[in-house]
Amino acid sequence: MKIFVTGGTGFIGTHVVPALQARGHTVVCLARDPRKLAAAFDAPGPTAVAGDLDDAAALARGVAGADLVVHLAGLTAARSRTELFAVNAGGTRALTHTAVAAGTVRRFVYVSSLAAAGPVRDGVVPTGPEIPAPLSDYGRSKLAGEAPVRGLPFAWAILRPPAVYGPRDRELLRLFTIAKRGLAPTFGDGSQRLSLIFAADLAAAIVGCVEGEPAPAVYYPAHREVTTSRSLVAAIGAALGTRPRTLAIPRAVVRPMLWLTGTAARLAGRATLLSADKANELLADAWVCSPTALEHAISWRAETDLTAGLRTTAAWYRAAGWL
Repeated sequence: MKIFVTGGTGFIGTHVVPALQARGHTVVCLARDPRKLAAAFDAPGPTAVAGDLDDAAALARGVAGADLVVHLAGLTAARSRTELFAVNAGGTRALTHTAVAAGTVRRFVYVSSLAAAGPVRDGVVPTGPEIPAPLSDYGRSKLAGEAPVRGLPFAWAILRPPAVYGPRDRELLRLFTIAKRGLAPTFGDGSQRLSLIFAADLAAAIVGCVEGEPAPAVYYPAHREVTTSRSLVAAIGAALGTRPRTLAIPRAVVRPMLWLTGTAARLAGRATLLSADKANELLADAWVCSPTALEHAISWRAETDLTAGLRTTAAWYRAAGWL
């Protein structure tokens, strides 16, 4: 099939594009800088369409003749709420309109986020049909991006992965770097429960949604293993061969600390994940989800447990000179 992919040069995209090509699909990627796309993949790489989500002509060129769209592009941090919604909601809306107008697209796979659903509430682990209650502007913007996907006149699937990690991830790299220095910071007492997924497993889930034709629904691609934030940083230390000292940041300190970092970033005109808006997410009791519906829909299962995934990630960071 011919597949149009947005966000192909991002962390998740660099795992998804090769996985699609390995299955024999023709991949066309939207790229702000086609040179970056060419550098990201071994030859023969995907075809590049220069442009962004706010470029209607580029979207039309990318979708032309495509059978499917895999929408990965989005912002995790921005300089303002307006910017988040413009990209994560407005960009998705523009892409869905273009896909419908193309007349050839028959399936749309949108990678949203567990943040769109919100954390576990009243002990209910999200499985798909629950009423979402996001806690941050990022989560609300990703949820807003789901609305035009649900309204498509052809098949679609919305994936809400939890924290994604693996080679080329720069978010978890921060914890690896700190752990290497002998520290393991946690927000609160470290008891927050977490679902995670290794990037290669998420790529396999996306390929499964491309080829397996699941019913239109919200799905949670996640490993069945559940950890805690304290156990996660300890496992990162183990992957590095160290035993970092746990540094618990009291809950009472988290909100003012994030307000300060967020304010400093805003005054400097920079985007940051560490802002007051993120405090509710970082202090929630549990970010856990169930992959059962997706496992049944496409006969898929996340294979990489946390220990193996972190070891692979650590090895890649070292080989790439990131650690």
